[in-house]
Amino acid sequence: MGGLLLGGRGRLTCAAHRRKAIELIGEAHAAGAGLVRACGEIGICLRTLKRWRKALIGDGGGHDRRKGSHRLVSHKLSEEERQRILLTCNQAEYASLPPGQIVPALADQGLYIGSESSFYRVLHAHGQVHRRGRARPPQEPRPVPRLRAAGPNEVWSWDITYLPTTVRGIWLYLYLVIDVWSRKVVAWDVAEREDPAIAADLVSRACLRERISKRRRQPLILHADNGNAMRASTLESRLEELGVLRSFSRPRVSNDNPYSESLFRTAKYRPDYPRRPFASKDEACQWVASFVDWYNHRHRHSGIKFVTPQQRHSGQAIEICRHRAVVYEQARKRNPRRWSRSTRCWRQPEVVWINPPPIELDPSPATLWMAA
Repeated sequence: MGGLLLGGRGRLTCAAHRRKAIELIGEAHAAGAGLVRACGEIGICLRTLKRWRKALIGDGGGHDRRKGSHRLVSHKLSEEERQRILLTCNQAEYASLPPGQIVPALADQGLYIGSESSFYRVLHAHGQVHRRGRARPPQEPRPVPRLRAAGPNEVWSWDITYLPTTVRGIWLYLYLVIDVWSRKVVAWDVAEREDPAIAADLVSRACLRERISKRRRQPLILHADNGNAMRASTLESRLEELGVLRSFSRPRVSNDNPYSESLFRTAKYRPDYPRRPFASKDEACQWVASFVDWYNHRHRHSGIKFVTPQQRHSGQAIEICRHRAVVYEQARKRNPRRWSRSTRCWRQPEVVWINPPPIELDPSPATLWMAA
């Protein structure tokens, strides 16, 4: 009977069905049944019965007074008033104003058509609730770039940073390209300006040195932020010739290019980083060359189990870490009481991500957002 009268849980019940339900519950209660049990047979709770009875006594019809219910409103706006609101909002002097400013402006002229909420309801019904004026509507957020590297020369990241000079207001520009999987600096340059042509030549030399051909089964991905040099057509055409795909960070999200940002931090916080600005471009080139040599061949990187980027890039890291594991296991056997748990894990990370997917998502090969 509950389904016949009420039509299911969560649905509004018409006034006629309510009156019928109240009569049936009243008859059952008069025959000796409890109200809770009788309400349960109908499919409602005791609180709902009390609310229905109160509404029936209040207006005589038992209409639903809850927000969102379908009911007749005697004081609602007429069609003429709704059209007047639309015409007013679309006048030239009010077309760029929200209802919060239109209603007071009309009141200053001695006019009252409706409240601000009435204006919004009418505009919403006609599809005109949007940013008024020349302000651009909110843009859809760009998708998160997710890049997956399972070996060397699959994903590169590059960026440009400033190097100070002895002349105030004059800077040198350091270009660095890093392999995301191995952390190796595959190319660098110091220039006196930020120029996409310099970046294009730098990537070309790096591809030639690393033997990156256009006929590769899996094309190389070059990731960068949204700088002018990164998005320039000069670099885009060169990458097309090389068969390299482009990927970009989201605007104003530095975490989308973490490996380049981390590399710049390592460079500028080195103990041998010059305390004074560079006197010339040649001096800057000499320091960058020494830094890149140290970083690639002597720096034991914490993100790749403390091997050098060159060792990981060339494939030597696996054997080095295997030897370390043997040394640790032998030390544990000599003094087992010094080890409360297993030895340190020296396994090399197989996959490196830029923005790894959430756990619930399938970590399949990289899904990219690239510029059109």
